[in-house]
Amino acid sequence: MRDVVFPKNKQASYDTYGYAAAVRSGGFLFVSGQVGVDVAGAAIADPKAQFDQAFANLRDVLSAAGCGFDDIVDVTTFHVGMYDHFDAFSSVKHAAFPKPPFPNWTAVGVVNLADPNLLLEIKVIAKLG
Repeated sequence: MRDVVFPKNKQASYDTYGYAAAVRSGGFLFVSGQVGVDVAGAAIADPKAQFDQAFANLRDVLSAAGCGFDDIVDVTTFHVGMYDHFDAFSSVKHAAFPKPPFPNWTAVGVVNLADPNLLLEIKVIAKLG
């Protein structure tokens, strides 16, 4: 059994692209990749601001399911220009996960994402309360 989760006022944009923001199943929340776009769906130009927004968008999805960053058990991040933006990403990551226990993490360098201006996509699995 699965239950689809959408952040408030975001279902229409997800419906357009044919996927759920997250799915609850088997005591876990499986969150689709979140990116640093503004409310109009445009990629934010500044790398650090884009990373901040990607984590804010992730927070919105987690919140819609009654979860938070402390519930995340698995993270996969996809990076364009990973080494060019490592310091900016690290500072945002540290703000989201300031102390142990940290989730396990896989970072993957990619050539590009769905929008040529995107630099990061975050996919997570969280344990439901």
